[in-house]
Order: sequence, then structure tokens, then C-alpha cells
Amino acid sequence: MKRSNKLFMSILLTASLVIPAYSSDAEAAPQVENEKFRVYVEAVSKAAKNTVKSQHKPRWELTENGFSTEMNEKQFNALQKNKNLKLTRVQKVSLDTAVRASNSEVSAAEYPSQQTPWGIKAIYNNANQTSTSGGQGINIAVLDTGVNVNHYDLTNTVEQCKDFTRATPITNGTCNDANGHGTHVAGSALADGGSDKAGVYGVAPDSDLWAYKVLGDNGSGYSDDIAAAIRHAADQAASTGTKTVINMSLGSAGNDSLISSAVSYAYSRGVLVVAAAGNSGYSQGTIGYPGALTQAIAVAALENTQQNGTYRVANFSSRGYASTDGDYVIQQGDVEISAPGAAIYSTWNNGGYNTISGTSMATPHVAGLAAKIWAQNPGWSNTQLRTNLQNRAKSVDIKGGYGATTGDDYASGFGFARVN
Repeated sequence: MKRSNKLFMSILLTASLVIPAYSSDAEAAPQVENEKFRVYVEAVSKAAKNTVKSQHKPRWELTENGFSTEMNEKQFNALQKNKNLKLTRVQKVSLDTAVRASNSEVSAAEYPSQQTPWGIKAIYNNANQTSTSGGQGINIAVLDTGVNVNHYDLTNTVEQCKDFTRATPITNGTCNDANGHGTHVAGSALADGGSDKAGVYGVAPDSDLWAYKVLGDNGSGYSDDIAAAIRHAADQAASTGTKTVINMSLGSAGNDSLISSAVSYAYSRGVLVVAAAGNSGYSQGTIGYPGALTQAIAVAALENTQQNGTYRVANFSSRGYASTDGDYVIQQGDVEISAPGAAIYSTWNNGGYNTISGTSMATPHVAGLAAKIWAQNPGWSNTQLRTNLQNRAKSVDIKGGYGATTGDDYASGFGFARVN
């Protein structure tokens, strides 16, 4: 198979660094009376749930007694006031909106200008790294804007391609990425250089890609779609008897209950959850969700710059709290691990390559590393794997950037977890 011949072109654009952010109900656009919107309904029992389901068609069965659906304002108000249905919760589903920043150059060149970007060389601790390996038998579920599964450097890694954003969930075999963000993230985690080995490499190219589209082409999406994808990945891991790492290069300032309960569900089923810390630094207390959850690994972004003898935490990277420095204990809102996230070169949705920055870019470096280590230690649980990642991070302390200091700190967490 030959690479397609494409003219080289370079365009300047505003690229999604995302973290796509979940807006609150108060921030949501006003609803027209008959316009339908997403609602999560939870009842005290299955019987009560089934009664509501007979009136409102479920979109996602998210919990034993809860589901999401669509209804208009009149139906929503009536359901809230209905005391006979024994409902414990009737709430509007949060909508994510993308935070965009940074300029980048997009290339549709036939071959990449670099095969092992600086982040790959850094995480392998080898300036002369020319290719990568590892991750065989481990799934990396990329929950994002979709993935160009026909990209030459990704197509051989694809095992699942599913769209959770359409009117009829789940749409299998479709995960189109018209945004680019998800394709970029997937490349950093497991791009395999293509059949000719002349393309870009990610951290763990032998891993299997589960490309789950949970955000629209504008980088926005609904929290129930994201929660459904998290639960689906966990169920798929259990049914196939395989180890799975979920990568979520997305987030918000608020803790959405649908997503947090889904993360808890996945973690309890043996899945490792890795999420972006956020791009709201460098103030304290800015870690986004789901990264801020204790059952998710929050990843901070490093720059390819040395300060105090180490890589430097990027100014844009969100921070935790100085009050929890030095304890090496993960509490809600803490950074856990740092990884390369500034000026990251990876695959793009046009079949070419792109350089963008964000904790979104740092996260797949950790997801790929987790897959690589897990493949070498298949008997480990997700908690044992997490402990190993933490220990690797402790051995590479980060002292550069605002808030970074010796040991566990609110900027870099435990440090920079690496392959070697």
C-alpha cells in the first residue's frame, strides 16, 4: 500500500487545545418552548424508571434506575413537578463547549517532517529514538472528536470505531473526525509509522485503538454521550477480557455527576482512566474534570525547555493546590503526572500532520505509556499499574515552571513518568 500523493500545503488556524468545557445549566442557551434538549432522569426503582421510559424514549441507559432522553421545556417542567413517578433526579444534561487557543501549522504533506517528535524522545529518555514499540494486547480508548481511522499511521491500529453523538446511539464503524483534535491525540498514543514505517510514531504503537467519537466536529458534546462511552469502554473491556486505558483529553471546570459516576464505574471494572489536567494555569485550583477526580490520572503539560535542570511545566497547564504539596497522595483536584504537551507534532485528520499544544496533548503520552507497561505486566490490576506510573514519575522530578519544586508539587504532581 502506497501513501497517497498530496500537494504540500500549510495553513494558519486557531487550533483546539481543548479542554472542551462543560457549561452549567445557567450558561446554556435559552430553550425555545418546543425545542427539545437532553435530560437525565433517575427514579427510585426500576418500575418507576420504566414508567417514565414509556413516556420518553431513552437515549442512554446510564445507571440501573437512570437514563438520558430528550424533551421540551413543557415536558421537563411537568416531569419535575410530578410527585407520583417517584423520581430522585430530573436535570438538564450539560453541553461541552470547546476552549480554543494557540496558532498551529497544518501540513497535508505525504511524509512527516519528523517521525519521533520531541515528546516521544523525551518519554523514552532517548534523544536518538527513531521508532517505538509496545502495548500489544492493550486497548486505548480515545474519547474525543473522533479519529481519521484511514490515516496511514493509524489505520493498522484500529480495532473499534464508534460514534456516540448521533441521534441513534451507538453508530458502529463511524467515528469521523472533522476537527482534528482526536486524530492528533490518537497519534501521540499509538501511531505506528504506517506500513512503510516512514510515518509518525506514538508511545505504544502495538496497542489497539478504540476510537470513540463523543464530541462534535466543533469540539462540543453532551455529558451523557461521554458518560455512555466511558461505560461502554468498561463493558467492552470486561466482555473481551482485555486491559483497557481510557484517554480523555477533555474536561470542564465543573464536576458533572454523569461523567464522574461513569469514571467510578470504569475504574471499578479494572479500567485505567487518564485525563487532561486543563489549560487554565498557572493559578492554583484550576484542574478540570474529570481529571480532578481521584479515580482519574490528571496529566500536566511539559514544554521542551529546561529549567532548574528539568523540563518545565507550561504556563497554560492547570495547577492543583500548594496545600497538598509533598504528601504523594492523590486528592480531588491534584495533578498526578506530567508529560510532554507543548508544541506536540502528531497525526491530523487531513491525513497529514499538525503541531498543537495543551494538556490534551500530554494525556495520550501517559495513556500510551500505561499501555506499554501493562502489556509487559498483563497480570497487574489497574491500581497496580497506576502505582507503577507514580513510582516512575517520582524518579524524574520536575522543578521547572510556576509551582514546580522538589518532590510532589501542585504543578507537576509526582513528576515525569517515562519508559526508561
